[in-house]
Amino acid sequence: MAIEMGTATVGGLGDVVGALREWQGDATPHQLHPGDVGWYWRFGAERTAAAIRTWTRDGRIVALGLLDEVDLVRIAFDPAELEDVELAERVAADVADPERGVLIEGKVFVEAPPGALVKDVLFKAGWQLDEPWVPLRRDLSVPVPVPELRVDVIGSEEAHERVTVQRESFEGSTFTNERWFTMADGIPYADARCLVGRNQLGESVAAVTVWSAGAGKPGYLEPMGVHRMHRGRGYGEAITVAAAYHLQQMGASTAYTYTPAFNVGAVATYEAAGFVRGEDLRDLRRDA
Repeated sequence: MAIEMGTATVGGLGDVVGALREWQGDATPHQLHPGDVGWYWRFGAERTAAAIRTWTRDGRIVALGLLDEVDLVRIAFDPAELEDVELAERVAADVADPERGVLIEGKVFVEAPPGALVKDVLFKAGWQLDEPWVPLRRDLSVPVPVPELRVDVIGSEEAHERVTVQRESFEGSTFTNERWFTMADGIPYADARCLVGRNQLGESVAAVTVWSAGAGKPGYLEPMGVHRMHRGRGYGEAITVAAAYHLQQMGASTAYTYTPAFNVGAVATYEAAGFVRGEDLRDLRRDA
């Protein structure tokens, strides 16, 4: 049966998240995680659904795309379909043609997992490699020490503290209390926790959200930040260790994240927290 592309519906988001959970594994390539959809959910279920493209064969989802921006689609594949020629050519054609409703005209970007045939198809069509990203992973098969930093799991009463740290960690952040509650109401957040680290005075100094894909599967950190007034004191490393600890308690097999290669400070922080740097990842770029 032919492959069909469509836009997700609010009612279909459970199937989208379920597929992403199923596709996660330590033996499969790094790709879009349910936590990516969970973090995007802060904009609401309707906007999340509108940002997701699905490719189905015989009614089964075989690939998914999340439009993080109008010029960036992040694509995940059923691991058994990574090298499927028909699927690769269909996805490549859909992302390359603005009239098909995936990416806009001009300069655009595609993220796809290592080993996905669609990358070869796009590269042969003239797309270029973009700037490198660094994947970092920590094995959770051995105990993670309890963090020395005081770390609280944040609920609705403390949500404003998680929001404040986020806004003070990332310049231009649009995170708000309302968006935290919207995110927390989303399907992926049922397997997530927001953590806030506190200094000896009880001040909120760092925060992270951790996302599980289920027991025995990789867990994800997105996002992690340190309050701009409290940097340089080891809180980034401490909250990252806390993230790994909580993911381990949630049954995750590994903890992972990734960051732009130019952000050497972030890479150093994750490595100090016991994460191991993997081979660089690169998006594909079509110039205007």
